[in-house]
Amino acid sequence: MAVTTPPRVPAPGRGAAVRRGVPRTVPKRGPGRLDKAGPVAYALLAAITAASVFPLYWSVVVASHDDNSVLAGSTPPLVPGGHLVENIHRVFELSAFWQALGNSFVVAGTTAVSNVLLSSLAGFAFAKLRFRGRNPLLVCVVVTVMVPTQLGIIPLYMLVTDMGLYGKLSALIVPALVSAVGVFWMRQAVEENIPDELVEAARMDGAGLLRTYWHVVVPGVRTTAAVLAMFTFMFAWNDYFWPLIALPPENGTVQIALNQLAAGYYTDYTLMLAGVVVSVLPVLAAFTLLARRIVSGVMAGAVKG
Repeated sequence: MAVTTPPRVPAPGRGAAVRRGVPRTVPKRGPGRLDKAGPVAYALLAAITAASVFPLYWSVVVASHDDNSVLAGSTPPLVPGGHLVENIHRVFELSAFWQALGNSFVVAGTTAVSNVLLSSLAGFAFAKLRFRGRNPLLVCVVVTVMVPTQLGIIPLYMLVTDMGLYGKLSALIVPALVSAVGVFWMRQAVEENIPDELVEAARMDGAGLLRTYWHVVVPGVRTTAAVLAMFTFMFAWNDYFWPLIALPPENGTVQIALNQLAAGYYTDYTLMLAGVVVSVLPVLAAFTLLARRIVSGVMAGAVKG
C-alpha cells in the first residue's frame, strides 16, 4: 500500500512571490536588532564626545577673554569672548613661538616618516624573511619596550653629548628614528595582511627585496602605517621631558615654549591657553588627514571581507 505525502502548502503570500521571481524579504528584527542604535547608545556617545571636546572648548573660551574677566567673577565664562586673536598675537610677541612651532614640525614630521619607513622594513624582514637568529632578535626588540624611558635618559644624554648633538634638533630626531613598538606593530601587520605566496610570486617574477617591499608590502600595510605615523607624530609633538633636557630654552619645541609662557610669578592663563590652542591645531590637522586614510582602509577591508 503506497503512502502519499500531502503537498506542501506555501505560506500565505510567499508562494506567489516565489513564482513571480520576487526575492523573499527578510523579516525585520525585533527591538534588540543590531542595525540601529537606540537612544541609550546615542546618549552614551554624546556624553563621551562632550567629555572629549570640552577641554579644547574650555581652552578656546579662556583664550578668548582677558585675564581680569576670567579671574574676577565667581562663575567662570562659558561663552567665547572677543580677545582670541589679540591673545594669540601676544603669544608670538612674548615668546619665540614661531621657532618652537618650526622645531616641533621638523622633529615630529621627521620621526613620523622615519618610523613608518624603518619599522615597515624591519617588520617585513621579521615577518617574511628567513635568517638565522630571527626570533631571538625579535624578542630583544620586544623586551626593550618593557624598559622605562626614564632609565635610559642618563645614558642617552651621555651618548648625545659625546656625539656632539646636544642643543641640536638631531638630539631629538636620532634616538626616535625607529621604535620597538613600531617594529612589532608593522611586523604583525605584514604577517597578517601579506600572504607568503604573494611575496614568493614577486620573487619568482624577478623582483628584488626592495622592489617586493615597495610594490607588495607597502600597499598592504598602508592603513597600519597611517596609524603608526599619526601616533608617532602626536607623541613627538607632545614630548616634553627629553626636549627639556636636550635643548636649550631659546631653541626648544612647542612644549618648552608653553612652559615658558606659564613660568614667572604671575601666570596669565589667557596667554597660556592661547598658546595651547595654537599648539593643538597642527595635531588636529594631522589627525584629520590621516584619519581619512584609516577609515577608508577599514571600510575597504570590511567590504572585502
